[in-house]
Amino acid sequence: MKAGKSPSRRDRRSFLAAGVAIGGTLAAAGARAQTPARPAKHKVVFELNTPAPNGWDQIFHNFENIQTVFGADGLQIEAVFFGKGLSMLLKKNTEYAQRLKEASDKGVVLAACQNSMRAAKVTTEDLFPFAAQVDSGVAELVRKQEAGWSYIKGGE
Repeated sequence: MKAGKSPSRRDRRSFLAAGVAIGGTLAAAGARAQTPARPAKHKVVFELNTPAPNGWDQIFHNFENIQTVFGADGLQIEAVFFGKGLSMLLKKNTEYAQRLKEASDKGVVLAACQNSMRAAKVTTEDLFPFAAQVDSGVAELVRKQEAGWSYIKGGE
């Protein structure tokens, strides 16, 4: 293309197509990077929507127990926090910060419900940096159960 001449429609489409192809390749690589090296035999999703301290200590015991029993077989754990349970993932919750970080470091996905976040005016910056987010806590539980995950209700 000559200097000073604007790109043709065909050139722009080719450039966009190349960008889409590169983006798709990067997205696929990222998805593969998040896939466990070995498929998990056990997949467990927890729900926590109770205020402190109802069941907050118990959920850590549940994580540890199933990691002890099923860890060698391959295990994925996700805990979904919504409603009154969302406050567990807030940075100002210093009482549980260390235990949450340890659970995350052991592979437990700690997911905050974005619907609950909006309702409570909670931002991403208010959450611990290791917290994940899902669009809807209830929808995430449905998705996981439809995919064959075992469901455990956290709290008392």
